[in-house]
Formats: sequence, structure tokens, C-alpha cells
Amino acid sequence: MAIQQPATRPENPRFSSGPCAKPPAYDLSRLASAPLGRSHRAAPGKAKLLAAIETTREILGVPADYKIGIVPASDTGAFEMAMWSLLGERPAEMVAWESFGAGWVTDVAKQLKIEHSVHTADYGEIVDMAALNYDNDVCFTWNGTTSGVRLPSGDVIPSDRAGLTLCDATSAAFAADLPWNKLDVTTFSWQKVLGGEAAHGMLILSPRAVERLESYTPPWPLPKIFRLTKGGKLIDGIFTGATINTPSMLCVEDYLLALDWAKSVGGLQGLIARADANTAAISAFAETHDWIDFLAVDPATRSNTSVCLKFTDDRITDGAAFAKAVAKRLADENAALDIGAYRDAPAGLRIWCGGTVETADIEAMLPWLTWAFETEIEALAVSA
Repeated sequence: MAIQQPATRPENPRFSSGPCAKPPAYDLSRLASAPLGRSHRAAPGKAKLLAAIETTREILGVPADYKIGIVPASDTGAFEMAMWSLLGERPAEMVAWESFGAGWVTDVAKQLKIEHSVHTADYGEIVDMAALNYDNDVCFTWNGTTSGVRLPSGDVIPSDRAGLTLCDATSAAFAADLPWNKLDVTTFSWQKVLGGEAAHGMLILSPRAVERLESYTPPWPLPKIFRLTKGGKLIDGIFTGATINTPSMLCVEDYLLALDWAKSVGGLQGLIARADANTAAISAFAETHDWIDFLAVDPATRSNTSVCLKFTDDRITDGAAFAKAVAKRLADENAALDIGAYRDAPAGLRIWCGGTVETADIEAMLPWLTWAFETEIEALAVSA
């Protein structure tokens, strides 16, 4: 017997974890002021790039003496640039509790081949950050996009550390109150919490990171696209809008619109509140439905952006196939798009809850999740 479908659908069923949903009421026509067909080095382009940098600083509360640059190749490019330019002066502590953090471990172990130690945790769990040696350089991901596990705070990072902290914050920036005094390098991409376009990364450097760049030269050759210094001095232009390679001014305009929207909803605290409300709706749902739960073991480490869920019903014998079937049903009904778990993660679902998502859409999607689950369970019973 067919299970009755819910009466209403989300207005915006886009719950992808990257590229993520555009801000509500997004309008392509508002990009008309982009300086298209103009050099990014001409005055209008430089002004737009500097505005993107300084508005980012304003909303995130980045200290005035920290450098912010727009770099190529999204968050991946920004973090690779940081590792290749800064690591090797001392041993590194490599931290991973999901696939992207594991990728940084591979880079250090197999590409840079510097002295390092590796600290890992299974999906759903987190590394004991207090156990690390912060006299070494520490590389970690604040929010595990593929595991839904995040660092609750930066309290365990010592202020008097000798090493640098390199933080991949791509699913945390604009959704967490990042402690800048504990972070020496921070990277993220526009395509996550603000729903910007892909391929542009942000690189934020503390004065300590700048000092390292100007006092240490790594032993390996650096591609042009990674070079942050010239003649032993920081290339300051990168951090005022003179990008290393040509940016898309259309994407810059899109990011500026997202930043303006962020200010309209209360800036950083408003964005955090929106993400928290979205995650709270899913939490309330999980508490009243015993067939689904968060992948994150400890509620204190649950992400408020990339919310990862697992099915817990004993009748499910092939978790990957079941989760894929549920995600497909939801997509076919235009009730939830792109919510399958990441390919390297445990079987389940991943629902983006960042600030550009409306809580009303999360609430409208959840009855459809129940419908898809019950429909798939019935299909299993029929085929048994």
C-alpha cells in the first residue's frame, strides 16, 4: 500500500553541502553591477576585491593586524598554499577525523615528507586536541564537512604556543565564532556557508604566520600560484586585492551580495543563530524518530552546518543501498536535493544547515524524510 506523501514541500529543497544554497531571495539581476570585461587590476576591480576582503574582516571579526587574501582553487588551494609555504620549519602534528583532514595528512606524509605525527579519530568522533604538542605546527579541520563533527571551541589551543596552527575552516567560517588568537592560518571557500560560487579561496594569516613566511624558506620548489613572498618579504598586494591569478569578477560580485545579506541578518551572530535553529529542528526530529540519529557521537561536537545522519533501524541490511534509495526518492520528489553522505563517509545522509537555509524548509523536508524512509522499509518487506 502506498504511503501518503506530505502535503507541502520545501520552497527551496537545496540542501547540498557544497556548493551550498544561495541566500534567501537571491536574484541574479543584482549581479549587473559587476565590472565584467574589465581588468581585475583596474580601479573598479581592485575596489571590489578590497571590499570583499574588508567586509569579510568586518563580519568575521578578524583582527586588524591579520592579513586576508583571495586565492585560487577554493579552500583546497588556500590550505595547500599554506602547507607548502609554511610547513617544514619544525615537526607537524596532523589531525584528521574525516576525509578532508585525511587528505592533508597524505600531503604532508607523501608529498612534503617532513617530520610529523598523525592523530586520527573514526567518523563520528574527534581527536583529543588537548593531547597535541603545540610547540609543533598543528594542521586540523575545524568542522568535518564529511563527518558532521566539529571542534566545540579553541580553548585547548595554548596562547603561548611555539608552533603555528593551520585551520581548515571551510564549513565553519560564518557559522562559528572562531577564536582568532588561537589560529595562525585559517582557510575557507565562498561556496560553503554564504552560498557563494566555487573556485575562490580565502587565506587568513596571523602576524606569527607572516613572520614565519618572511623568516623561513621551505626546501622544496614552490609553484608560482603558491608564492606569498618575494625577496623574503610578504607580497602585500595579495592581501589588498592584487590576486595571484585572475579572479572571476562575477563571482566576486556574488560574494559581495552574500556578505551584504549576512549583515542584514545580524552578521556573524545572526548567521550562527540561523544555522543553530536549522540543526535544532533536525535534532528534535531525531529525538522523536528512533530509526535515525546523528553520526557525531558527542552532541557537543555536532556540526551546525554539515549535519550527518545515520539510519539505525535493524531491518536495514545494506545501509549504503538504503541511504542511496532514500536520497533518490527525496530528490525525485524535489523535497531534498543532494543529501547523500559523502562518498568516503559511512552510509547515511548529509543535510546542509548553514545560515542560507531557511528553518521552514528544513521543517518542511523532515516529513518527506519520514515518507521516504517508510516507503523504503515497506519495499524491503515486500522483497523479503
